[in-house]
Amino acid sequence: MVVQELSDAQIDRIFRALADATRRDIVRRTLTGEASVSELARDYDMSFAAVQKHVAVLEAADLVAKIPRGRERIIRGNPETIRRAQELLGYFEQLWRGRIDRLDALLAEDPPGH
Repeated sequence: MVVQELSDAQIDRIFRALADATRRDIVRRTLTGEASVSELARDYDMSFAAVQKHVAVLEAADLVAKIPRGRERIIRGNPETIRRAQELLGYFEQLWRGRIDRLDALLAEDPPGH
């Protein structure tokens, strides 16, 4: 079960990292193709250092990997971590759907006015 695969600290890092729109965009971009930090930074209205900090947060959450290539650092998205987060969300969805189904069954057993 995914809940056992990811520690609470890992889950917190992943969802805190994904809570920021710029970081979500960096993940999206690096899942569809590799990019250097310089290439990423060109598309944001912030300093190179700020983009590096966003990448560091994503790297700490294992959402991206930084690969040295010559003098550049290439950023590559990690689909495995996204898959694990998606499975965790699926687990929570199943949990809530089960609760709703039990509530529906309980309400169906006791019609109003009885």
